[in-house]
Amino acid sequence: MTYVVTEACVRCKYTDCVAVCPVECFHEGPNFLVIDPEACIDCGVCVPECPIGAIYAEGDLPPDQHDFIALNARFAAEWPVIEAAREPLPEAGQWAEVKDKRQLIEYPAPA
Repeated sequence: MTYVVTEACVRCKYTDCVAVCPVECFHEGPNFLVIDPEACIDCGVCVPECPIGAIYAEGDLPPDQHDFIALNARFAAEWPVIEAAREPLPEAGQWAEVKDKRQLIEYPAPA
């Protein structure tokens, strides 16, 4: 089992989780973070650090978030590792409680 970043992270991108991760399994896109399922060691230390509750154990994912398993794996292969915490996106507080944000995930063009 691995941990999965869900839709709640979109347009927020809090990185408190990154600061505590012992294996650098987080990858950063323009407005969203993902966890590399191959690098995640299933320690769970990231879960309580997320201020918006965007991280779940794969087995505990709400049904409407199951597609984020594949999204995390896909984007982890495309996006760079984020190794240190940064400031959240400027409007993170406004987006924290917004639902149905998956269509807002930004996909950078491949380099």
